[in-house]
Amino acid sequence: MPLRLATWNVNSIRARIGHLKRFLDEARPDVICCQETKVNNDAFPYAALREIGYRHILAVGQKAYHGVAIASRLPFEEEGARVWCKKDDKRHAFVRLNGVELHNFYVPAGGDVPDPETNDKFAHKLRFLKEMASWCRRERVKERPIVLVGDLNVAPLDCDVWNHKRLVRSVGHTPVESAHMARLLKAGGFLDAARHFAQPPAPLYTWWGYRFLQAFAKDYGWRLDHVWVTPSLVSSLARVEVVKTTRTWERPSDHVPVLLELG
Repeated sequence: MPLRLATWNVNSIRARIGHLKRFLDEARPDVICCQETKVNNDAFPYAALREIGYRHILAVGQKAYHGVAIASRLPFEEEGARVWCKKDDKRHAFVRLNGVELHNFYVPAGGDVPDPETNDKFAHKLRFLKEMASWCRRERVKERPIVLVGDLNVAPLDCDVWNHKRLVRSVGHTPVESAHMARLLKAGGFLDAARHFAQPPAPLYTWWGYRFLQAFAKDYGWRLDHVWVTPSLVSSLARVEVVKTTRTWERPSDHVPVLLELG
């Protein structure tokens, strides 16, 4: 059944509520999944979203760090969240709506050093991805109509970064992370919907960092934000769009939204 959804790491939902409302007004998705909301649930901007039609909201928040949220024009048939790696750092929320199970993830970034022996953040990231794959197998995810979206903090393909040779040893694009992503896709029977429409070796990016001021202008991008579907939804895929224009707005998030349409 038709569904138009978006995923966006907003990098503080209160700081970017104006951007979020502008995007929702222009793109008109039925549901928006946000990551890195950086706010406790009691301070979440529910009213701002409800006044523009997104009356059904699940916020899983944490002050200053992490946090995910799902806001929808459509009612939720079920909602919840899961704790991963025995660490309740607010990285997952799910809802069921319109016949689809929707999972919103914010995978740990992993720090700067791609060595799990010396970098606990990187070790946590690998455990998180491994646990996601185990969940897929245990819950027989591939047998259900599921959309998985979010900032997964891995650019798995050579053409998911602006310079593979230069970045292959950088956290977010290392071979071990790409291997974990491949195992996760296989465990859930997922189709990488964005790459279904933009076949490799076409470049495709959703994040341009803040550290280099000209990163967006020079297109020094990474594809860290993903939209995946299980087999029963593949025939319903209509379109995926990376909405790059938001990166040109004043004080933007370093990520841009990704839109998915199911027909």
